[in-house]
Amino acid sequence: LKQIHEKGLLYKGYKVVPYCPRCGTALSSHEVAQGYDDVEETSAIARFIVKNRPNTFILAWTTTPWTLPSNIALCVNANAEYGEYALDGETFIMAAELVDKVLPVDAELVRKMKGSELVGLEYEQLFRAGAVPEGQQNRVVADDYVTMEDGTGIVHLAPYGEDDMRILKLESLSFRIVVDAQGRFTDVTPWPGMFVKDADEVILNDLETRKQLQ
Repeated sequence: LKQIHEKGLLYKGYKVVPYCPRCGTALSSHEVAQGYDDVEETSAIARFIVKNRPNTFILAWTTTPWTLPSNIALCVNANAEYGEYALDGETFIMAAELVDKVLPVDAELVRKMKGSELVGLEYEQLFRAGAVPEGQQNRVVADDYVTMEDGTGIVHLAPYGEDDMRILKLESLSFRIVVDAQGRFTDVTPWPGMFVKDADEVILNDLETRKQLQ
């Protein structure tokens, strides 16, 4: 190990692994399989405000609301078709293929574009939680893993999922981890000490109050 280190072949970094907050340790795939259960999760569609366009929102779907304070980027499929839709004085950006499942029938199509045309579009953070270098977060990126099966065709990225971490590294994006080893939010969030799964409802209520929940 010393020789490997001296050759510069060791580095310190992050990797997404199964983790037990009760034990404070990573888990093997065999350990996870021993306690596998089907559970119901609360999904949500968050409204991310496009920068310098206060009444224009990017609609992104998530099944893990507790990860929203750690959002770094939004991900589209570069080859899929997206649209801007006007409704009640507001404009919404999402996948054209899924619009009938998300927006009312009277939503008016303003324009269509490929996902690749959305790449680089900047938006405002949902929550102020921790510092990230200026210019390295809060923009749209693209990856083929985004599908048109569910949600809005736009996925929010935070450093807790394998695909999320892979894309953040590819895009050279810095990220914030606002959860401690016991699975509780740190004091850079509005909910210090709260267990993340207990925070789902609190976070969604906060977004709804601010009209940033679809």
